[in-house]
Amino acid sequence: MLILPAIDLFEGKAVRLHQGRYDAVTVYDADPVGLAANLKGKVDALHVVDLEGAREGRPVQKELVRAVVQAFGPGVEVGGGVRSAETAEAYLALGADKVVLGTAAIQDLGMVRALAAAHPGRVVVALDAKDGFVAVDGWVRTSTRTALDVARDLAGAPVAALLYTDVARDGTQAGPNVTATAALAEKGGFPVIASGGVGTLEHIRALARVPGVAAAIVGRALYERVFTLEEAIAAAASVP
Repeated sequence: MLILPAIDLFEGKAVRLHQGRYDAVTVYDADPVGLAANLKGKVDALHVVDLEGAREGRPVQKELVRAVVQAFGPGVEVGGGVRSAETAEAYLALGADKVVLGTAAIQDLGMVRALAAAHPGRVVVALDAKDGFVAVDGWVRTSTRTALDVARDLAGAPVAALLYTDVARDGTQAGPNVTATAALAEKGGFPVIASGGVGTLEHIRALARVPGVAAAIVGRALYERVFTLEEAIAAAASVP
């Protein structure tokens, strides 16, 4: 299982939200580009989100994303406000390895399937759940669809992975929703990237034990030095 450090961008800084709330922002690094450069060579991939873009429904920090991608090199997946094929294509053109679409999978599934067909293995679909239902528009609204509903709608599309987040746990370090993550990995038909609530090395091991979980996103626990990146990678590798 891969470890993906998260760089969530807000007002030009690397931050974390608490439970997806824009009024609960903690700034961790005023230099996201330098942070990405420091991570280069230590991990294979990086998870970058334009939080303002997610809320606005369009890229807001595109130039900062470009600088982060250039600083890290190959392996960056970018999300936040990717609601159209044109936006996705633009991020791929500036050097992103993958694009992450969430709201679009609810609002324009046909576009997401077509984009995945045009770029096999480079589209990640984010399924961010609030009380079991997929949240949209930067987690501000909740749809009537479950993560498994959307996964089934994507059947047969060459999607790289499903990114599953339990919003209530995001940024809390209280532990990921292993049960829901495992259910999606078992029944969803795609590799799963786990996100939300990772706060200890045992949380990482618990996710690594789940068949079909290909990666785990880690943010706050790394920034607050609960464990090191090297320890996180070792914990994931310790599970056969």
